[in-house]
Amino acid sequence: MPRTRHTAAFALITAAALALTACGSGDPAAAPAGAAAAAEGKVPTTDVVSSVRKDEAAAKLLPADVRAAGTLTIAASVGNPPGSTYLADGKTVAGTDIDFADAVARKLGLRLTREVASFEAILPALDSGKYDVGTGNFGVTEERRRTIDFVTYINDGQGFAARDDSRLEKVTDLTQLCGLTVGTGAGTTFEVTLEENRHLCTDTGREPYDVKTYNDQGATWASLQQGRSDVVMSTINGLRYAVEQQEGVRFLNEFKRLDVGFAFKKGTPLAPAFQAAVNGLKADGTYDRILKKWGIGASAITTSRISPPEIK
Repeated sequence: MPRTRHTAAFALITAAALALTACGSGDPAAAPAGAAAAAEGKVPTTDVVSSVRKDEAAAKLLPADVRAAGTLTIAASVGNPPGSTYLADGKTVAGTDIDFADAVARKLGLRLTREVASFEAILPALDSGKYDVGTGNFGVTEERRRTIDFVTYINDGQGFAARDDSRLEKVTDLTQLCGLTVGTGAGTTFEVTLEENRHLCTDTGREPYDVKTYNDQGATWASLQQGRSDVVMSTINGLRYAVEQQEGVRFLNEFKRLDVGFAFKKGTPLAPAFQAAVNGLKADGTYDRILKKWGIGASAITTSRISPPEIK
């Protein structure tokens, strides 16, 4: 794609996006060198968690060995705000996933040992027992429910964004993408949706869209800004957050809603306690405070559920 009059704006967006979407490499210190300067003032830091008190009834639902140990190991995919990102120090993680995990831990009287990990590595690592729980805006799908248990805490889903010069106004049918290049995250529901439906273009005699996957959101946005992708598919909340922070790009529309939850190994005994804790956060007002802090009130759920059916 030829360079356009928006090239200068795209360069600025790229710098901001790379800073705001630091790669979840497993090492918190791996945030981009410019993250501290670019993220300053952009990420809300209001404390909405420290006032949460232990819920004895919810804590009693934990397995006895977990109550005795008092700790859990949690894997966090970092790099897609408002779900998760780094603060200005380039090391401290923050976001809806982080606040909900910390608040649930307080409800259950637990300490979390958090490790930053890549999105695509977390679900397999849960099955191997490396982590007790994972966060990363994991949408509940029928395919994932076969091997993973979920405890829901928000509703998010799939959406699209494009540059200001794009002809796209709204994507209601994937055949609107025929002949275009779509950038998205590796190992995500977006990649699955796109790959499973590429045939819709060839079935109607049109050129299929090309899917380019990236391991972090900064690279995905850079592909859009530099003309290597025509459109980006990502989380609804993540796209809305990103376009508010940047110039030259716009949110197109919601495509599909999905429940989002804490992820566990299939058959986990932790799910009932986490469910009770999330519902306890709703009852004491912490839940709404977290949503307000991150500007995602539309993602509220009525009640937490354990591995509900995929939203169709």
